[in-house]
Amino acid sequence: MVADGIDCLTITTIVYNSVMKVRNSVRSLKNKPGAQVVRRRGRIFVINKKDPRYKGRQG
Repeated sequence: MVADGIDCLTITTIVYNSVMKVRNSVRSLKNKPGAQVVRRRGRIFVINKKDPRYKGRQG
């Protein structure tokens, strides 16, 4: 079902995914338990599967 160009998958993604923080430094995020530092497309990402609230991108 499409209503005004937004499908149900997009709405579900917006509601259930937490927002990724964009910061100058991800040092505090990488010190959380379960955090992984990954470099993708020239940017540094912090991924935390234990607590997805603590995810972020540097740059």
